[in-house]
Amino acid sequence: MLNPRSSGLLALTVLALLTACGKQQPPAEKAPAPEAAATAGDTVSVPHPEPSAVPGAMVDFSGIAKAEGGKTVAEIFAEKDQLAGTEVTFRGKVVKTNPEIMGKNWLHVQDGTGALNSNDLTITTSAELPNVGDTVLVTGKVALDQDFGLGYQYPIIIEEAQVVVE
Repeated sequence: MLNPRSSGLLALTVLALLTACGKQQPPAEKAPAPEAAATAGDTVSVPHPEPSAVPGAMVDFSGIAKAEGGKTVAEIFAEKDQLAGTEVTFRGKVVKTNPEIMGKNWLHVQDGTGALNSNDLTITTSAELPNVGDTVLVTGKVALDQDFGLGYQYPIIIEEAQVVVE
């Protein structure tokens, strides 16, 4: 069993990892270091994950063709209630990655469709993490209203995805 100090540090580590995936901050602004909460004399090594890219920032979406028999990101958002629990396929560019959070690789994929708050899909996968800028074909299960705690809530997320770099 963890003592209260270890539990607090573990919670801060999880918070730091989740911050990099679910929350977006302007590039010039950074969250305070989680180890600041440690007491004097403690030696703490907490990873500082930085998003690989601010989703959609200076990404060229030209030439991204809709997946055969698939959807666009905008269509997935628009049809999310009908698609809940089903498998979808779409093509897009990786705009952000986060490895090994809660035992999964996380990425954000966009295809240039959709408006603010409906143009970026969060993906979880056990597949190898692609690079930011890679064009990928994603096939995964649509899940709605996922709450991972600490304020990390996703109205739509693609889970258990197969991700193929094209």
